[in-house]
Amino acid sequence: MIARDDGGPAFPGKCSELVSPGGPKTEPQYADVEFPGMSLRDYFAAAAMQGSIASLPEGDEVHHRNTAAFAYRQADAMLAERAKGGGA
Repeated sequence: MIARDDGGPAFPGKCSELVSPGGPKTEPQYADVEFPGMSLRDYFAAAAMQGSIASLPEGDEVHHRNTAAFAYRQADAMLAERAKGGGA
């Protein structure tokens, strides 16, 4: 399988995670943990799909699959344009 540019994380962040609860004479210990969130490709695909999926007939699996595939083609096009410096 060919590796695809996913645009990196859409909403990266950090949070503190409890690593040791501490005890009667010790403080709890926390560590910063990075989490990437969803990829930018997934975010673009979800955004591209929002309008069209609302109008799909319920239970029509073929249309759902086609819409999902189209959304990822749109996301890939958005990432390609972004890489060229478009949209700025």
